[in-house]
Amino acid sequence: MRIDYEKRIFGLDLMRAIAILMVVCSHLLWIVPDMRGITRKLFSVFGILGVDVFFVLSGFLIGRILYKMYTTTAFSFKDVRYFWLRRWFRTLPNYYLTLIINIIVAVYIGNQLPDHLWRYGFFLHNFATQLPWFYPESWSLSVEEFAYIIGPLLLYLILLFRKNASRSLLFFQVTLLILVLFILSKLYYSHHQEIRHMRHWTLNVKSIVIYRIDAIYYGVLAAYISIEWSKMWTKLKYVACFVGVFTLIAINFLIPLKSWYIDYYPDFWNVWYFIIKSVSIALCLPLLSEMRSAPNWFKVPVTYISILSYAIYVFHYSIIMQLMKYFIPSETMAGLDLVIYILVYLLIVFVVSYAVYRFFEKPMTDLRDSPKIKKHYR
Repeated sequence: MRIDYEKRIFGLDLMRAIAILMVVCSHLLWIVPDMRGITRKLFSVFGILGVDVFFVLSGFLIGRILYKMYTTTAFSFKDVRYFWLRRWFRTLPNYYLTLIINIIVAVYIGNQLPDHLWRYGFFLHNFATQLPWFYPESWSLSVEEFAYIIGPLLLYLILLFRKNASRSLLFFQVTLLILVLFILSKLYYSHHQEIRHMRHWTLNVKSIVIYRIDAIYYGVLAAYISIEWSKMWTKLKYVACFVGVFTLIAINFLIPLKSWYIDYYPDFWNVWYFIIKSVSIALCLPLLSEMRSAPNWFKVPVTYISILSYAIYVFHYSIIMQLMKYFIPSETMAGLDLVIYILVYLLIVFVVSYAVYRFFEKPMTDLRDSPKIKKHYR
């Protein structure tokens, strides 16, 4: 696999690599359920933070693309369709491939398939109701897909009524509107639901589309700032990154210290924790987005992990880990046997992810740049 490092931004690859490693580490708790101490606490936090890093980074990348399209083209509905098409060639093939494999795995090991399985085909299984147990990682892909639809569609529709307005201002206003709407959705939920436990929060708030789309649009807002206020973006990059990292560490340190648990502070968990996380992650973007390279010993593995991150995400847990646990349960293992089990698991994850990327994901993504597609949709 040849990589053109000149066309890549190392800092963003680093964000993506950190995000996927966080997610994988958090799921290792299924292999080692008896893990205790600081490692367990860190891995639990990684599970909450990892996907949010993906969300903010995704918003930043699509935000810069959308802003350029919005301010330099007519931005007709044909442009919107072309944007969607490019995103779908990037995201849908792996999703539907793993959805089919998850169905086969569930049938093979004797798990009952969820009711309304068809909803997974349209990313509706966690739109506004509790996330089903089946293919749990898919929740974030639903959030991403609806974020890709809502933003460009609103940007297009507002032009029908404000054709002569500043495109830059409209982009900013639509981004803020989306942020406000989905913050309000969380506030509404928090004030109309009973106080529940953390598992309920995970399945009914953290993983639900109508409460999480704003996570991506903090990244879109960061993209806007990086273009419109580029001097400030560069000037404050170290301070912003320090504040972002410090806030993430501090908030997760204070939660157990101050007993900010959902039983007593539901608004914090249902609303403000999400906002604090996303803003803190976005504050790291000015520094990381300008980090163009690194020493080869560090750059090469980070870039490979970043490139394989999507395949790792959709294969590592409900497919690879579930099958390994089915054939070789890890609960009775300890010591060296458990270490070998984890190393074998990680090796399988990276080998499978590389093969999927090399022979399926990348060829499917490359189709969006084919002359036939460009001619038909541009």
